This record gives sequence, C-alpha cells and structure tokens, in this order.
Amino acid sequence: MSYHIKARKAKKLNTKFIFVSGGVISSVGKGITTASLAALLESRGYRVAPVKMDMYLNVDAGTIRPQEHGEVFVTNDGVETDQDLGNYERFVNADLSGSNYVTNGQIYQTIIQKERNFEFDGEDVEIVPHVPEEIIRRMEKAAQERKADFVIAEVGGTVGEYQNVLYMEANRIMKFRDGRDVLHVHVGYLPTPPSVGEMKSKPMQTSVRILNGSGIQPDFLVCRAEKPIDDRRKETLAWITSVPVENIIAAPNVDSIYRVPLNFEQQKFTDKILAKFGMKSRKSDFKVWKKLVEKIGKINSGKKEVNIAVVGKYYETGAYKLADVYISVVEAIKHGSWANNVKANLHWISSTDVEKKGAKKVLSGYDGIVVPGGFGSRGTEGMVETVKYARENKVPYLGLCYGMQMATIEFARHGPKLRELILQRWMTMARIR
Repeated sequence: MSYHIKARKAKKLNTKFIFVSGGVISSVGKGITTASLAALLESRGYRVAPVKMDMYLNVDAGTIRPQEHGEVFVTNDGVETDQDLGNYERFVNADLSGSNYVTNGQIYQTIIQKERNFEFDGEDVEIVPHVPEEIIRRMEKAAQERKADFVIAEVGGTVGEYQNVLYMEANRIMKFRDGRDVLHVHVGYLPTPPSVGEMKSKPMQTSVRILNGSGIQPDFLVCRAEKPIDDRRKETLAWITSVPVENIIAAPNVDSIYRVPLNFEQQKFTDKILAKFGMKSRKSDFKVWKKLVEKIGKINSGKKEVNIAVVGKYYETGAYKLADVYISVVEAIKHGSWANNVKANLHWISSTDVEKKGAKKVLSGYDGIVVPGGFGSRGTEGMVETVKYARENKVPYLGLCYGMQMATIEFARHGPKLRELILQRWMTMARIR
C-alpha cells in the first residue's frame, strides 16, 4: 500500500484542533497547560473537548499502580482514565467521558477487531496510516460528543519517545490535510542550575529539534521554569526554533495551578491562538475564576487551618515522595477547605510507617484522616490500624474506594456489636442445620 491515505478522504470540520506536547522532562505541565487553554477558550464562549492521549498499551488506567502512572480518575460513564482528566473537568467545570481518553491499547484493540470483522475491504492493515487514522477518528468523536469548537489533545510523555510517535504522525497528517485548522503547542522546561545561576534554553532548543524530526513545527512554546523567561532567551529560542518571539509564552512556577490561566491571559495567549486560526476574539468572562484565585490567596495567607493526614502506600519512589499520585484527592480537599474558608495542610504518611511505628505515634495531632484508593495487600494492616485509631479517637475519617473497604474490614474485626451480631447469626444457622 502506498504511503498516502487511501482509506479516508480529508474531512473538513468546523472544529479546530490543538496538540499539546512536552519536552525535556516528564510532568512538565502539559496537563495544566491543556486544562488552562480549555478554560480560557470556554471563557470566550467557545466549547472545548480536551483529550488525553496515553502511550500505554493498557486499555485504560485502571490496571496501572498509581506509583507508576498516577491516580486513576473515573468518568461518569465508568471509564478509568488518567488523572489529567480530573484537571480538565475542574478547569472547564464539565463532566467528560471515555471519549476524552485515548490509549495505544484502545487504538490497537479497535484496529485488530476491525481487521477480524473484514472492515478493511481486503487491504493490508499497517501501522501507518491505520493507527494515526484511528487516533484522528477518536479526536473527531470527542469533538462530536461535546459539539466542540476546539479539541485540545495532550500527548503523553515527551517528544522523542518511541511510543508516542504515532500521535505525532496523526498531528502531521491533520496539518497536511487541514492546514490552518491545526496548531501545535510545545511545553518544555528551562532549568536554572544553581551552580551556574543562569536560565538555560538549550534543553528546549533540543526538544523542539526532536519535534521537528517528527515533521512538526510548533506554533507556540510554553516555557516552564522557576522564573519567567526573559527577553534575551526568548530571542535565542525564536532564532533557533523559528517560533516568533510573541508566540513564546512564559510559564513560571506559581503558588496555585489555578493562577496559570490568568498568567496565560496576561500574555494574550488566547487572542494569539484565535488569531492563528483566523477567528474573532470574543469578550472574556473570567470574573468567577479571578475571584476564586483571590480567595485562594487570601485563605492560604490566613491563620485558620486544619491538618489532614493522607495515609497511602504509593508515595515513595526511592528517596522521594510523590503527592501527585493522589492529585484528585488533593484537589477535592483543597476545594472543600476553600469553600469553608480554611487552609488545609496535607501531611503524607505511608501506611507501612503506621505498621512499623504504631498508629498513635504516627497519627496523633491531626484534625482529619484520609485513606485513598489502591489495591494489593502491601500496607493494608497499616490502613486498618489507621481506621481503628480514627474510630476510637473520634477523628473525622474519609475512606475512598480502598479506604472505605479498609473501614469495613476494621469494623468487622474490632466493632463489638458487629461481632456479636455475626456470632448470633452463626449460632442461629448452626441450630437450623
């Protein structure tokens, strides 16, 4: 089969497509960038369908341990997805579905099933074009489901990884077909080594060159760094990457992820995207968002606070602890605290520490305890002891999924009334027999 696409003619859609890729390091902020752009475009009256594209051969995220992949976020239709969908929902204030989550596992499963059903009319089935075509089909499905003006597709991982090259190929094909209907935003990290004391743009330059090797020229660069990128480094990046200076966006560290859209808005990021698409800029309605950010800042600087122990078993990776493995739990607690004008200080406690040191020693002094989701037997005795401590000391307890199961197990073991009821039931059944 020749390389050009024979199975599907180019389809002109009203929907505009934005791909978001990452470079230099993982966890660079692609998800928050995607969510922020979705929020900003929706504030202009447009409808957006954000889509997460994961490179894994898993069909969904439900079988991946949080330590490896991050927390599972379950959509209303029951699909177990990447945690980034939680951020998407929070930023656009809408319920998303399984159509907003794509994995390599889903793609290959669908293509093989179609081949078994004789749906390729005798053509040989190939990685290209059929895999990119299925990726494009799923993006169009997400657009149709939300009747979206924009689809923003976050490509998992970093550029140059073998697993996500076919998502980049889908991007290239769509750009070839539809021209101005497709943009690419590349998010990269600019480090400032302490021993040097100067922000370095070379990692971002290299990342863009790798992206170019996939046949893609980015339209915008989002520069993640400790501080805002300065004009000198913008000019260097523009010269090396062929991205205009005005399309290089600063994305410094902020005290709250909900400040990121405001940072983008100050740099007229939304206006620049709309201009690229040849679309008119509508008046922004971002007052509620600004009030939220102001409220967060006021509460976080205040004195009214609570200390919450989050007892899980997926924090440690070597010498480091990863709070983001429970990101939706974190955000839910934060939103609950803000609604009550209280700052929530979260303390990360390993359930294995509870097993080794005892619940009283580890958990004393906290205002509330949360045990989030998980699976497997490791660390469960520490969770049961955590529940027992909370129940006996009347500490507010929230068990989520696995944490709720641990609460049931703990009460079955130690709840005196339940034990009596079980014994009575057993004795009754024995008499009946």
